[in-house]
Amino acid sequence: MKFYNREKEIEVLRQIEQLSSRYAQMTVVTGRRRIGKTSLIKQACNHIPFVYLFVGRKSETLLCREFVEVIMNTLNLDLGEFNSFSRLFSVLMQQSTRTNFTLVLDEFQNFKYINEAVFSDIQNTWDATKDASKMNLIVCGSVSTMMSRIFDDRKEPLYGRANNRIQLRPFSTRVLKEILGDFNPEFTNEDLLALYMTTGGVAKYVEEMLTHGASTKDKILKQFICYGSYFVPEGREMLSDEFGRDSGNYFSILNAIAEGENTRGAIKSITGVEPGGYLDKLEKQYALIYRYRPFMASPQSHNVKYGINDNFLRFWFRFVQKYISAVELGNTDYVLKKMQSDYETYSGFVLEQYMRQKYAETGLYNLVTNYWERDGGNEIDLIAVNDAERRLVIGEIKRQFSRIDMNRLKEKSCQIVIKQMRHYSIEYVGLSMDDM
Repeated sequence: MKFYNREKEIEVLRQIEQLSSRYAQMTVVTGRRRIGKTSLIKQACNHIPFVYLFVGRKSETLLCREFVEVIMNTLNLDLGEFNSFSRLFSVLMQQSTRTNFTLVLDEFQNFKYINEAVFSDIQNTWDATKDASKMNLIVCGSVSTMMSRIFDDRKEPLYGRANNRIQLRPFSTRVLKEILGDFNPEFTNEDLLALYMTTGGVAKYVEEMLTHGASTKDKILKQFICYGSYFVPEGREMLSDEFGRDSGNYFSILNAIAEGENTRGAIKSITGVEPGGYLDKLEKQYALIYRYRPFMASPQSHNVKYGINDNFLRFWFRFVQKYISAVELGNTDYVLKKMQSDYETYSGFVLEQYMRQKYAETGLYNLVTNYWERDGGNEIDLIAVNDAERRLVIGEIKRQFSRIDMNRLKEKSCQIVIKQMRHYSIEYVGLSMDDM
């Protein structure tokens, strides 16, 4: 699949590369697994020689042997033999005082499993040499908890050392439409929603779908759960990297949220686990869930819900983890039928999310959210706020436009929003599949 989007990130990385010819730069590139970090860096550096070192989980001596060979082939430098990465990095830093070059350390967090002292050794070498160095050092990693700890924890040696941070996010709705159109010029909005629902715009997942010919709704659902599917083991592998052995309660809580049990009380009732500490870690440490309150609720309000940040994971929990016994028996047809029977209801929720994301991506609003009452009463699917222009968009979102009652929407809004935002102009919209 060709390279899509990321123009802003490429521009930033190339500006940093130019700056490194005068001042050493350390850039941290993060993002969830399969988001396209490595492809981005290679695309941004395709006009220059650069040293790309993948930190695999193997012995330090073997890694150094591989790295020396890559450096020889890239920079034409014969550095001899090393069995310590810290010594190799020190030599590269010395070389960078004479020559400007880019060094990429991919899956940087894996040094924790190889030799954790590498982090403090890199810090010492960087601090001692950076003022004379012209190195463009790029480190990236997929395990968000470990990368965050390495660079954001005050107790860690590399805290505060990075000059630049890039957080790579999934493709926007606009880019997802562009990609799908290249593979299926006759795609329908149903096809687009299915691709968004199962991949969330994550580059590798989109590639896996489309290069296997899954560019329509039915083919996308089949590809997700088919025998030998790339996607079936992916959720567990992704989370095992994050949670390690402490996965049971986290899986239970994420599964409950994926089922729509999105309040603390409901999660506790379903799982039998007191979720408070787990929810805090899932939100703040793992960045897998988010908490949200209804529009205009105070930060102290207990009217809080939780959602899974990641479309792929939400879908995986809803249809793979939930039916894991059938999956392990190889009964994928059973799971596919469950997907198809639940599709209308599940995709309606995803459509709401898609529309809110689409409004947020316009850049016209400082807040895009929704509203609900704690007793399950009035709900509003879309509230987009432009405080600078004192303007509101209030929307109802349904799969079929015929099911939207604009009079009821205005009635709910009068009771909830307008009396507190009376100085704002208001636009009412009804959004359906036709508006994707």
